[in-house]
Amino acid sequence: GGMRMRMEGGEEMQGAVGLRCTWDILPPAGTQSKWVRLNVGGTIFLTTRQTLCREQKSFLCRLCQGEELQSDRDETGAYLIDRDPTYFGPILNFLRHGKLVLDKDMAEEGVLEEAEFYNIGPLIRIIKDRLEEKNYTVTQVPPKHVYRVLQCQEEELTQMVSTMSDGWRFEQLVNIGSSYNYGNEDQSEFLCVVSKELYNSPSGLSSEPSHKAKVRPTLL
Repeated sequence: GGMRMRMEGGEEMQGAVGLRCTWDILPPAGTQSKWVRLNVGGTIFLTTRQTLCREQKSFLCRLCQGEELQSDRDETGAYLIDRDPTYFGPILNFLRHGKLVLDKDMAEEGVLEEAEFYNIGPLIRIIKDRLEEKNYTVTQVPPKHVYRVLQCQEEELTQMVSTMSDGWRFEQLVNIGSSYNYGNEDQSEFLCVVSKELYNSPSGLSSEPSHKAKVRPTLL
């Protein structure tokens, strides 16, 4: 069994060599390994590995784990990232506390651009939601309401309501009493108010479907 022992000894040595290598890469033990310096477009940001790794799939997490990304460093040992530092602040703060906080002169689009570059999924979703809300409030032209009043008898009511075409909404029912006084069957007459919203798209065309659609000939 002398040969097997030699092999084991060899493996042990290999392991030790591997270990020594990794220690060369990491900064000296103690505080430094916890802190990470980033040089984003010339501005230095100081943060912790823990913060950068909040979002596991992000570029920043992979960067500070040294995985697959051989990033350049500046003379102080900070990772160099060629991106806009203005918008890096909100990114870093989001990783710190999970909220998107922007100065009033900052555009969400700018942060979205960076969030997509750094691949921070939750932040991308938050900004897209915000932008949708904004766009919605800005571009929505208030709808025009079109009202129609239909007169019908009590027995026709349910049928009429059930056959109302798409987009018409039932608004109000006014009982205008009976106009037939003969016979025992008092049919009440109703005024039925229905409304429909017409949305005007910004181009000025209403979004009513066009009725010019060609009718396909039925196949016999």
